[in-house]
Amino acid sequence: MSTARPHAPVTVYTRPGCPYCFLLRRGLRRRDITFAEINIWADPDTAAAVRAVADGNETVPTVHVAGQWLVNPSAAVVDQLARN
Repeated sequence: MSTARPHAPVTVYTRPGCPYCFLLRRGLRRRDITFAEINIWADPDTAAAVRAVADGNETVPTVHVAGQWLVNPSAAVVDQLARN
């Protein structure tokens, strides 16, 4: 049985080998935030979506949560938005 509390859907856009993505994923797991993860190098459409919200850059991690796009957020910020 999971102890995770309900929250808004969280999607984390990443790419392989990104240390900031690793840290964000670890922080979200520690806070019991479930999330979908998408590798932007494997999906050109999601890479374009990230560029659209990151001033034309493929900056990761980029997160979509509670109707907002966040570029390189902390796990605490994602947690707060997801639970409100």
